[in-house]
Amino acid sequence: MVAQEGGRMPLLEHFRELRKRVVRAAAAVLVGSTIGWIFYGRIVNELAKPICNLHTAHISGMNHCGSLYINGVLGPLNLQVSVAFLVGILISAPVWLYQLWAFIAPGLHRREKKYSVLFIATATPFFLGGAYLGYLTLPLAVKTLLGFTPSSLNNLVRFDDYLNFVLKLILVFGGAFELPVLLVALNIAGVLTGKAILKPWRAAIFGIAFFTAAFSPTGDPLTMSILALPLIALYFGAGGLALINDRFKARKERRMKPE
Repeated sequence: MVAQEGGRMPLLEHFRELRKRVVRAAAAVLVGSTIGWIFYGRIVNELAKPICNLHTAHISGMNHCGSLYINGVLGPLNLQVSVAFLVGILISAPVWLYQLWAFIAPGLHRREKKYSVLFIATATPFFLGGAYLGYLTLPLAVKTLLGFTPSSLNNLVRFDDYLNFVLKLILVFGGAFELPVLLVALNIAGVLTGKAILKPWRAAIFGIAFFTAAFSPTGDPLTMSILALPLIALYFGAGGLALINDRFKARKERRMKPE
């Protein structure tokens, strides 16, 4: 991308750069989705375990699996596409996270661009770690929510609705765990200081609680706590790293000043 003097670009160039990054990210998701399509059967068996063990049901000769069902002629196809898309998002995380950073990086100074590799190396495991925590939370969330079903009623669960719930849970957890990476990246870029990050800590805790309440697909206090508590810890950890980085920058500037 060609930048004008001062690192500024025409608006049209921004749109072209955005289009290029989106196309590359979409291509990576497509490749990952192809892998999800190939291993669809194994993945569905694993995702269904909180409600019903499909493998055990198949071995025992059952023609159904508890309360799970697929509805409509296009239901099986839509389900497989959704599963493949979920896998594609997770597998291609390093690529689309890099494309996101690469779109932002031209506006940074040269000394800040060198942290691109560090950003990707950090953002990817944080996203996957959050997604994995969401996956571990899934059985507990399902058990809690299905526990509200009256004993006199049967709860029939459409698999595509259930998968949509799983998708939201995993992506919300994964996306939320990018908070510390974003804060540290903004600190490295000189946008936020460590004090600016930690000073409104009460408002930050409230914001995290509000985020988990608003975007958590379950809405139950236990699942929200499982997401909110690590986020609060990561927020303070990011603030601490930012303070250390600020002190390092201050010492470096003092050394560079002529006596």
